[in-house]
Order: sequence, then C-alpha cells, then structure tokens
Amino acid sequence: MQTYYSLDTLIKAGKKKAAEKDVITFDLFDTLLIRRIHDPDLVKLPVARYIAALAEKAGRTISWQKVQSVRDRIEQRQRGETGQRFEDHEACYPVFMEETLRELFQECYDGALLQKVTDYELLMENSMLVPRHELVAWLRELSEAGKRVFIISDMYLPATHLEKLVEHGGFLDLVEGVVSSADSFLAKASGKGYQLVADRYGLEPASWLHVGDNAFSDGLRAEEFGIEPLIIHDPREDQRKSIVKRYYNYSDGKPFWRGRLLQQLMAPHEGENSKQDPLYVEGYNFFGPLIGVFVQQIAELCKTNGITKVFFLSREGWTFKRYWEQAIPQLYPAGGTPEIEYLYVSRMALAGASCAYQGLTKTNADIAFLPAGNRDFTDVCRIFSLDYNKFQSILENYELSIDTCLSHIHDGYDPENRKKFEAMLGDSAFQQEVRTQTKDSNSALQRYLEDVGFFDHTKVAIVDIGWLGSIQRFLFEAIAHREDVPKCIGYLFGATRGIPYPTDDKNSVTGVMYDRDRFDLAGSTLFYARDIFEEACRAPYPTLNGYRLDGDGYELVFRTTEDEIGQAELQQDSYFAPLQQGIFDSAARFGIASALLGYSFDDYKPWVNYTLVNKLAFPQAKEISRIKNQHHLDDFHGQKKPKADFGKGIVPLWECSQRQLRFNPFLRMRYFFSHLRERINE
Repeated sequence: MQTYYSLDTLIKAGKKKAAEKDVITFDLFDTLLIRRIHDPDLVKLPVARYIAALAEKAGRTISWQKVQSVRDRIEQRQRGETGQRFEDHEACYPVFMEETLRELFQECYDGALLQKVTDYELLMENSMLVPRHELVAWLRELSEAGKRVFIISDMYLPATHLEKLVEHGGFLDLVEGVVSSADSFLAKASGKGYQLVADRYGLEPASWLHVGDNAFSDGLRAEEFGIEPLIIHDPREDQRKSIVKRYYNYSDGKPFWRGRLLQQLMAPHEGENSKQDPLYVEGYNFFGPLIGVFVQQIAELCKTNGITKVFFLSREGWTFKRYWEQAIPQLYPAGGTPEIEYLYVSRMALAGASCAYQGLTKTNADIAFLPAGNRDFTDVCRIFSLDYNKFQSILENYELSIDTCLSHIHDGYDPENRKKFEAMLGDSAFQQEVRTQTKDSNSALQRYLEDVGFFDHTKVAIVDIGWLGSIQRFLFEAIAHREDVPKCIGYLFGATRGIPYPTDDKNSVTGVMYDRDRFDLAGSTLFYARDIFEEACRAPYPTLNGYRLDGDGYELVFRTTEDEIGQAELQQDSYFAPLQQGIFDSAARFGIASALLGYSFDDYKPWVNYTLVNKLAFPQAKEISRIKNQHHLDDFHGQKKPKADFGKGIVPLWECSQRQLRFNPFLRMRYFFSHLRERINE
C-alpha cells in the first residue's frame, strides 16, 4: 500500500492519480477532519453530564457516571446483536441513545429528549473537529474538475448526522454523498461498505481512488475490492495527539496539568492557526483563560448559593459579561444559571449617591485620600459630587478652608487639620448639606436600578474586577435604606482589601482569583500589575460620571472624550483592541474545552497560580513592553503633586526600564522576595 507521511506528498501523488480516476472517496475522521482530543470517546463524557443535568431538571437524580455506564452497556449489546447478523459489529446512535434515554428517564421520557441530546452531542463533536484545510482545498479542486466525490465513514453516527459535521467543516457542498456504516451495518472494515457504495452510486472500482488513514479498512480492504488506496500517516498529527494524551494522563494525578490541558484543547489548529498580533495571542492564551476560570467559578457559586441574577459592574464587568455570554452556555447546556445584566456604574457615579442617606462617612472620606493626587477638601467634593462653595461657613467654623492640606503625603500637612476635618464630619449641618446635594443623584440611581430589575431578586451577585470593593460599597450604601434591597454577594477578580470592607448579612465581598483574607502568595502577584487587568478588560466607552433626574426618568451622564484624558483613553482602547479580541475569541473555546474536561475552579487553581507568578512576577522584558498599558485613567485620582520624596526610590517591576529588565539577572528575584516579605507581614 502507498503510505504517505505528509499531506504535501499525499496530495501531490493524489493529484497525479486522480487525473486518471472518475471517483475519489475520502475517509472522514482523522483524514478530512482531525480531532483536538486524542480519544474520541471523551466527547461522550460531557454528553453524559448533560443528560444527568436534564434528568435532574425532570426530578430524577442520576449521576453522569451512571448515564455513561448505561450508554456503554446498551451500545455494546447492540454491537453484539449486529455482529450476529453482519460481519461488522456496528452500532447506530439514534437507536441505542433512545433506548438509553428511555431506561434512564422512564416515565419522564418524551420525544423531544432524543433530539436535544443528539444536538448537544453533535455540537460537542463539531467543537472537537478541525478540517484539514489542505485536503479540503484538494477536495474543492476535485469537485470543480467534475470528479465524483464521496465521504465514507465507519461510525455509529448515521449519515444524516455526519452531514451536519461535514457542513460545519464547510465542505458538504463539495461531495455527492456521505455514507455511514451506522445506516446499513456494512463497514469498510469488512469491505462490505465499498460494495454498498459501488451498488448505490453505480461506481466501478477500477476508476476509483480512496484516501484514508487506516491501513486495514482504508487500505487493505479497498485494495481487495479493486480500489486504489492512498494512506496518510502524519507523524506531526501523531506527535500532537501524544502531547494531548500525555497532558491528559498527567492531569489525573498532578492538577497543574489540568490547566495546561485546557490550553491545549483551546489551541487553534490547521486553518484556524493564522498569524496574529502578539497582543491578540496574550489575550487568547493568558487573559482569556483566567477570565474563563473566573466566570466559571462565579457560575458555580451562584448555583450553590441560590443567586438568581448576576450584575456585572463597572467597565471591566462589560468584558466579564461578554465572556460569560459565550462560555457559560457551553459549560451549562441544560441551563440553571442565573440571569445576567450589565450595570452602568463607576466609583465617581456612585460616591455621591452613597451619601444621600448616610452622609459622608469617615471611611469614605479616607478612601478619597488614598490616591496620591488628592490633597484637600476640593478633592473630596470632586469625588462625592459636592459644591464646595456651599460649605464655606461650616469650614470656617472648624478653621478650615477648601484648600487646607488634609493628606499626609502633601506639603503643608498638619495632623491637627485632619482632626478638625474629621470633627466636621460629625457636624449635623455639614451632613445635612451633603445629603441635600446628593439626593437627586441617589433618586436617579434608584430609578435606574428599578428599571433593570435590581430589586426584583432576593439574592444578587455583584461582579467586579476589584480591588477594594469601593464600587459595591458605594452601591450598597446608596440603597441600604430600602426594605426591598436584595442580599448583595460580591465576587471580585481580586480583593486586595486595603480598607476593611463593611460585611453584614446583606452585603459581602469575596475575591475569587485572589483574596487578601486568604494567604495566597501566587494570587497576590496581581499586585504587580493591577492596572494591566483593568485596561485589558475595560469597556470601549467613556466612564460614567453620574446619574441625573430627567422628568419622571433618569439619565446616565458619561465622561467626555474630548479632553486630554479622554483622548488618552481612546489611544489605549485602540492599542489594546487586538488583546481584547483575543480574549473574546477564546471564550467559546474555553467553554467547550472546560465542558469536555469537566474540571472546576479547584482543578485549575494550581495552573492559575503558576501562570500568574510566571507572567506577573517573572515576565520577560518583551512581555512587559508588549502588554504594559500606555495610559491608565483613575477617576478618583486628582492632579495635585505629592511631596517630592514621596515614592522616591520605589519603582515597581513593571515600571523598570527595558535595560534593567534585560540585563539585571537578579532583578525579578529581588522584587519577588520583597513581595513575599510584604505578604507575610500583612
């Protein structure tokens, strides 16, 4: 038999031989279509989990392992029965799957169930199949040259099902027919399948060329029937499958490899694997899977805690929601996940609204002075949407002015002035003025939340990137007075907790990828480059400045893009556009791969830890140069300059020069030990 060890040599020889043939047939699997996985039976596992989930919705508790066991038993029995009547021990999917479902669901079985399961199995099959674009291109040439082209497969899926796989591969219109052994129980393995095709379509073996990968069924049996076979045995494909198999076997005992296996199944192949912008690759391989693990864990937490709606907050939440929409339906095909909504909020928009009932608290005032650019009362008023001119008399009562320095990192700071400011916070006249000025903003916010159904649920998830939880803090404080306020369970990408969060029965936050309340050295490397994650996930629209009453309704007020800061944001959005596209393109692939593997957050965490440390604490110089943001907007940050010696000598790793990063061999290790010491001493 003529065996070829590359597609180039196979196609070159095939073109010569096809010139003298009228009929060319192709094997389907591992020839025209290759699998991302090494074992095709792995596709059955997510189908078993799907059936178990459907059974649970129907009121029947069945483990997915039981589902798989019943399927295997019935399929094997059917193969045995077929073998008594035919030479090939073949099975037919619709027959054995219907019997499986009837046994599992009993009186709950209905006619639509088989179609649901079939559609999902074909979806999973399609997601794991990739057309070999060189062979498909040759198939197209053959079709255009007027050759009769067929696909013949030994497979338990009938031809009608295989046609859907071929159509998804993009070449159904190029073939005259698709033939499956499941329809007749006559397969290539016995040689009977070739006789069937010859009789059905009136083909002569002498004018027939067959291309496949199996030396026995595609080679020997074809040759015995008088067909000239061409066999492809691609060592590169063998190597790729062996890598997947090795990762799969390693992951059984070493959890780190579960994340690496996930990445391998997400990897593009064949025609998918085109040259991309380096930022796109970072988005696809690094940011995308991390966000996928994050949203998958949120979905699990929502199911566990009975949360009925998820609100994605701030501009980063826009990316999280978009990723959820593509990944979570793949992970939970039977449904049962909460509703989702994107909420237009920001710290600036919510800060003032949070004061309408409680006034300006000391903690919130302290938050205002965290950014180094904030110095005095004018910065407090800017953040909390207050008119400082209306506080003149109250300030004078406490021997303060609007520009009295209240931050210890600025020149002119006197601790006594900070004490006076805190005393003023306890003045009822001051707080009444604060509440008066922020009332309308709060009312507009409540109308907005009512409009999006925020108060229609008893438990909601609040999802944000982090880090202090300021947005959720302000949001809850703005609505805490309402009797219908839901239980707000916050899930942050990372919770750094620089200021203690006011947790109670109605309001809590938890860091998913990192939480300072749990010692997690690997997760804490988010401290290295928090701005990178904010910019990578930021929505491509201006930040929200506030809420405004508009008659009986409300208006969302966005920041302008016409000024210098707005233009810088637009430049940053443009620069990171390929990175964000990589993130979004990875979402569906993540959902499918994770669904097939059946892994959870805990399974992926060792790989997540390695990835964070490797990329953030020990990055290559070119990685920092590539993914470091060019501009970063902090809407809380003022424009005032702190003391000249503030932060002197403190240069974060991601701010070091390329020269230092390239030629200082111990630079990263020194930063890492410093980071470790800080975390231990927290």
